[in-house]
Amino acid sequence: MGEEKLIEVKGLCQEFHLTKGFLQSLRIENGKLVKADKVVHAVNSVDFEIKKGEVFSLVGESGCGKSTTARTVIRLLEPTKGQIFYKGKDISHLSGRELLPYRKSMQMIFQDPYASLNPRQRVEEIIMEPMLFHGIVKTKEDARKRCHELMERVGLRPEQAGRYPHQFSGGQRQRIGIARALAVNPEFIIADEPVSALDVSIQAQILNLLMDLKDEFGFSYLFIAHDLSVVRHISDRLGVMYLGGIVEMGDRHAVFGNPLHPYTKVLFSAVPTVGEKPLVEEIEAEGEIPSPLEFPKGCSFSDRCPYRTERCGREKPQLKEIEPGHFAACHLL
Repeated sequence: MGEEKLIEVKGLCQEFHLTKGFLQSLRIENGKLVKADKVVHAVNSVDFEIKKGEVFSLVGESGCGKSTTARTVIRLLEPTKGQIFYKGKDISHLSGRELLPYRKSMQMIFQDPYASLNPRQRVEEIIMEPMLFHGIVKTKEDARKRCHELMERVGLRPEQAGRYPHQFSGGQRQRIGIARALAVNPEFIIADEPVSALDVSIQAQILNLLMDLKDEFGFSYLFIAHDLSVVRHISDRLGVMYLGGIVEMGDRHAVFGNPLHPYTKVLFSAVPTVGEKPLVEEIEAEGEIPSPLEFPKGCSFSDRCPYRTERCGREKPQLKEIEPGHFAACHLL
């Protein structure tokens, strides 16, 4: 694994403005009629980097902002604030035309393989289309030959190329999605929960395929997951997200071996174990996850943390290096 930074994210924020009826959105402030704009703070000042050949994972509960972060990094969503660097080039606010050269270097494998495939296209067309669009090959015949090679590489038979997505199983459809991502020779792939929609018996096959392809082609992954056993198996480094922000980040051995943030401990203590020592002794969070519409003033986890102090409720902690390469955002550390 090289030390060259492929992706660098600085202060990334993603907000969604909720639109309501005009009359419903009006309120009185200081004797004046104003329009109240409700904002969902989905991603809040996130920083991380991914080196060449590295697998960096984002983990956390559903709704914590993992997938929104991923879609913003790859510019499927326009970032509200912050910067996204690809090989040192700021791509945060490039136009669609300006992004084209980067599109073939950055690809995405989606959670639902069926929803991400065009049901009206044959598999051959799905895999060939990005090659021809980006000029990876010169002729349709070259594209067809390359398509068949990729199908074999991901575990599909070339004679299946004329079929439609609905004629395949879930695991096979995910292999089609992987082949489509590989078609443009990317350097960076976002895998957004690529096995969560699959049967348990198929998940290990797809994960092993993804890791074998990384070793063979040398690209980097941003891996989104909530299954900690998967993350522990495939990651080089990981970030733990809660309510739109990263609360802990570091090498997988450091984070799993010595979780520092109270939320990480809560998350790890919920992992079921059979016949082995639990990752963390049982610890529970209090109450419910706050609404992203009403963001806490201090630490985002302060309302639920069993160790909270008065300072936690009024002052937001910053992500700081607690031990070499191991970061956490907590006033108690």
